[in-house]
Order: sequence, then C-alpha cells, then structure tokens
Amino acid sequence: MKWKSWALLIGFAGAAAGGGIIYLRVHGLSARAKPSAVEEWAARRVRDLATPSSVKAAVNPVRPTELVLAEARDHYADHCATCHGNRGDGKTMIGDGLFPPPPDLRGDATQRLTDGEIMNIIRNGIRFTGMPGFGGSDEDNWKLTHFIRHLPTLSEKERDLMNEINNLEGKPNEHDH
Repeated sequence: MKWKSWALLIGFAGAAAGGGIIYLRVHGLSARAKPSAVEEWAARRVRDLATPSSVKAAVNPVRPTELVLAEARDHYADHCATCHGNRGDGKTMIGDGLFPPPPDLRGDATQRLTDGEIMNIIRNGIRFTGMPGFGGSDEDNWKLTHFIRHLPTLSEKERDLMNEINNLEGKPNEHDH
C-alpha cells in the first residue's frame, strides 16, 4: 500500500511539472503578461502563509487625524505613487512594466488585509515582486497604512495636491515653466 501512495504522489508531481513546463513553453516568462488567476491565488496564499499571526494581529497605534492623513498623502505621492499611482490603482508607466503588476490598493484584496499586514508589506516588501522593503520609521509606515485605507474615498482635491508633488497625471503645476 505504501508503494502505491508513493507512486501516486510521484505521478501527480510529474504531471504538475509537465503541466508547468508546457505552460512556460506556451506563455514564456514575459513580465508583460497579466498573471493568471491561479498565479494570483497562489501568490496571495503563499504571502498569507508566510505572514506570522503576530503581524496580522498588530494594531495601528497612530490615530488617523487629518494631519496624519495629509502627511501620509504627501509621503505616498513622493514615494509610492510612482508604481501605485495617485489613485492607488497601479496604472503607471512603472507599474505597467512590473510582474506581478502592483495591486489596486483600493480593491478588496488589499483592503481586506489587516493593518499589521499592510504595515509589514510597506516596511519589508514582498519577495519576487517589484515591492521593495522601505524600512522607514514605524510611525511613518502606520501613517501610510491609514492612507492606504483612505484611498477608496480619495477626493479630487487630494489627488490634485498629490499631483503638485509628483505631476504623475500630467497636469500643469506651479513648477512647470
């Protein structure tokens, strides 16, 4: 009975490896291709499994005041929007070239993460993606966590203020000549 289990396991592993090779031969390793649903699911699952429960349970100690959101907005515009965009949708020249592409930070997949998970991603990054670990102070990272939570309700005025910092949306600003 034991050898049958081993044979079955080896058969499944061989079939998976064969399927992977065929997939790679057909689709290649282009960074321009949109990840498949399976790739997205697997990446999220691996990230979830690799995140310690203490990180998931961490509570944001910074109160989300208007000043905190303004500071985080400006920090985000200067450091994060290059890849994630002022809207948080990841639709930027840099973001379009990354594989996997930056997630829409306003979407459910990001907004369902705990504050601890978001802060951990900001601080430590995500291996094998374009998301670097920025380190930085915990206070700044917690502020950014609040701002990421705020992105789904971002106002046009806030986007204009961000565009004054990074001009990502191509609107003229006071720095243009």
